[in-house]
Amino acid sequence: MLTAFLRMILRNAWRHRLRAGLTVLGMVVAILAYGLLGTVVDAWYAGAEGASANRLITRSSISLVFPLPLTYRDRIRGVEGVRDLSWASWFGGIYKEPKNFFAQFAVDGESYFRIYPEFVVDERAFRDFLRDRRGCVVGRKLAETYGFKVGDNLTLKGTIYPGNWDFVVRAIYDGARKGTDQSQMLFHWQYLDETIKQRYPGRANNVGVFVTEVASPDQVAAVSRAVDREFANSRAETLTETEKAFQLSFVAMTEAIVVAIRIVSYLVIFIIMAVMANTMAMTARERTAEYATLKALGFAPAFVGLLILGESLMLALTGGAIGIALTFPVADAFAAKMGTLFPVFNVSTETVALQIACALTVGMVAALLPMLQVGRLRIVDGLRAVG
Repeated sequence: MLTAFLRMILRNAWRHRLRAGLTVLGMVVAILAYGLLGTVVDAWYAGAEGASANRLITRSSISLVFPLPLTYRDRIRGVEGVRDLSWASWFGGIYKEPKNFFAQFAVDGESYFRIYPEFVVDERAFRDFLRDRRGCVVGRKLAETYGFKVGDNLTLKGTIYPGNWDFVVRAIYDGARKGTDQSQMLFHWQYLDETIKQRYPGRANNVGVFVTEVASPDQVAAVSRAVDREFANSRAETLTETEKAFQLSFVAMTEAIVVAIRIVSYLVIFIIMAVMANTMAMTARERTAEYATLKALGFAPAFVGLLILGESLMLALTGGAIGIALTFPVADAFAAKMGTLFPVFNVSTETVALQIACALTVGMVAALLPMLQVGRLRIVDGLRAVG
């Protein structure tokens, strides 16, 4: 019985092949677009989602562009609950031409990689990096984008710190997990500071942020308050926050864009829902006599309604399945085209689940009105439609 029922749904769904094909195609485009837009939103939040629960970022309370004295490190280390400490400064150099944008940080090499264990580096290559004053470590994605190899020389044109800066790629780091940012360049803060002392003595011995590892996530709030109290009423007051909050502050700057993307993704689904509903309404009108005949033969209205629902779900899920399958290669191609603009661009399980939910919702909602109309249809009225 079930096999015959499914066969009937299949034949009904593809009776008008052109209409069914166009409906499925529209569903494919909608689900694919929804998946890609959702992945873009996920990429926006990737930094925050990958943040550690026991890392704190200390920056200037005025703005991130104002540096902090390096001397703060010893006082921060002395705060109860602090297990480890490192620091970093944004460099902002240009590689060959301005369009080649990627993140560059001057860091304290040994402590920084200790605090960020998700940056996995070959031990021998890491020792070479530590020994070379001009050495740098680049992420795997960054290396693949620009063709960097260990031993390569690269020059950055400074913007914040003018002049040409020469580096040697000593190591390439991989991510310990899928969502790790592998598009950064990290080099020695000491190299930056020594050069600044020669060129701009007044800007030396400063850092952009301090990165603190707390012994336990439960101590995060207490340590944050203690660090900021330590520098209250000083010439450079601090703002200490979790790494996640720090990352979200950047997302907040472009919140309107994220909201717009979300709205567009749901509008796409709404439009295909309207198209699908129109398709099912046309189908129900054309088969009014058939449905009336089934009722006359003793089939319950629920059975006829399930035929309509099954046909709608078959078209929606067929298009949804194809759209989901295409999301992965299209997302990979998009990520490759964008280079390091989106450091992490992975189609998440949650996005796929939402795509499936959208396909099911479209299929059910599109069938709802035709089901109600057929359920109320009188046999006599339906049979008049014959011929």
